[in-house]
Amino acid sequence: MEQITHIGMDTSKNVFQLHGVDAADRPILRKRLTRRKMVEFFEELPPTVVAIEACGSAHYWARLLGSFGHEVKLIAPQLVKPYVKRGKNDAADAEALCEAMSRPTMRFVPTKSADQQAALMLVGMRTRLIKKRTQLANAIRGFAAEFGITAATGMCRIEPLLDRIAADERLPELARELFALHGQEYAQLLHEIERVEAKLMEWHRNDECSQRLANIPGIGPIGASLLMMKAPDPRMFKSGRDFAAWIGLTPKDHSTAGKVRLGGITRAGDELLRSTLVVGATAVVQHVRRSGGRNASPWLLGLLERKKPKLVAVALANKIARIAWKLMVSGEGYRRADLGAPTVAA
Repeated sequence: MEQITHIGMDTSKNVFQLHGVDAADRPILRKRLTRRKMVEFFEELPPTVVAIEACGSAHYWARLLGSFGHEVKLIAPQLVKPYVKRGKNDAADAEALCEAMSRPTMRFVPTKSADQQAALMLVGMRTRLIKKRTQLANAIRGFAAEFGITAATGMCRIEPLLDRIAADERLPELARELFALHGQEYAQLLHEIERVEAKLMEWHRNDECSQRLANIPGIGPIGASLLMMKAPDPRMFKSGRDFAAWIGLTPKDHSTAGKVRLGGITRAGDELLRSTLVVGATAVVQHVRRSGGRNASPWLLGLLERKKPKLVAVALANKIARIAWKLMVSGEGYRRADLGAPTVAA
């Protein structure tokens, strides 16, 4: 067999499609292998470059093939799609991966270590539990409303609502019994969330950069941990604007014929990280509005006079992302001159 220089591999649970080319980009390998045979194939193959679509198990395969001496490049699915020819199948996907990796301007996803994936699993578990808590709280409120019992908004109102229901003897015995089961499930969820958040805070306290990022208004420990876990090496980005664009906090560009047309934010990148930054910025904006603008920067006050609070929160989230990038790259600490006009100091 001629020397293989590049291989595109379409992955699945048990079947793997390979497409390899030589130095002249001529196809010399088209194989469909099972999971075990694929591992054996790469163990015996001389070191080469392998492209894999960045999916759920891609980082594991990147680490494994890297241990065999191969150079593994992960490519985001949306960057591979333009290279898929007519007809969607595993062979076409593998060929598209092989073609995409050869482009000089192609961007690649850094491979995560096992420890990084474990930390991300912690964040994912917290997100799932919070969604489940919200779902259960809404169910409790909905069932209570059927009996004319309501409570003010906020998660802190759910437990008092359950206490009121338990003490209301006008309710049918079956209803009170079912509400009690909901209460037990809700208490168990709160306990699980506390355990996961305790582990997350322990991770945050053991990371020096995460602690520095937490000092930025609107980020806090959760946002700082997410930035450290989900963001790649910040030195990959030329500027803070590129970092904010990677998160998806910059406007969509629809410009043509010399006319600039900017739309809403791109919503690219990680949804959880972006939403966390926007929620944090929203809290800062609400604080400024409640305090009457005291200690706020002229930039932020000027935006609030011209734009809606939601738009201001997104703009502030963009600014927070740029500040976070600067701290991550420089290793400096954060010093707040006034709210909304932060400075960076060593």
